[in-house]
Amino acid sequence: MSLDIGSFIKHSADQDLFAEVITALDTTGWCVVPDFLYADSWQALAAEAKALHEDGAFRHAGVGRKSTFQIRPEIRNDQVLWIDPDNPTAIQNTYLNRIEILRQRINQGLMLGLFGFESHFALYPEGSFYRRHLDQFSSASHRTVSCILYLNDDWLPEHGGALRLYMPQANGEETHIDIMPQGGTAVIFLSGEFEHEVLPAHRERFSLTGWFYRRM
Repeated sequence: MSLDIGSFIKHSADQDLFAEVITALDTTGWCVVPDFLYADSWQALAAEAKALHEDGAFRHAGVGRKSTFQIRPEIRNDQVLWIDPDNPTAIQNTYLNRIEILRQRINQGLMLGLFGFESHFALYPEGSFYRRHLDQFSSASHRTVSCILYLNDDWLPEHGGALRLYMPQANGEETHIDIMPQGGTAVIFLSGEFEHEVLPAHRERFSLTGWFYRRM
């Protein structure tokens, strides 16, 4: 399909990057940011995620929250490890500091009242997927802006595992884009506006997925 290239951000400096993210959220509601994190930083995160997985720290992901939480492998069969914001590792803290600057800039530019950020590593083993869904729970709409950082070297189209982002149209029809999970790339979008899914991965796929949230 034809892509809105204005939502694929190319940047030369952090100030430009943050300003362009804000403009994209205000206009299209989504953006893709290649090189959101430099290679040495995202590769360190990837190495840490893989080591933690080998140590057995990841758990099967589920759907719903609190009393409605269920393990539903027919809907999603990835594995996750939540980041402790009060005790991050040094490399996690590098990423969280960058995210905090982005949170402040979004609040200044769009007045969204973003209060904090929650995130987890996600591992999609070969053959795994996440069916179409919205990032806001029906019982709670505090998640406001989704931010996914990919942690994969040399990802090719034949590896599958694309993020499919659905785009509602004014005429009631729908289009979508498929975004490859290439290392260092971030996808940022309004959590309550865009349904999305992870297509089946044909090789191991890592990401760091998070949400800026308002007070509940």
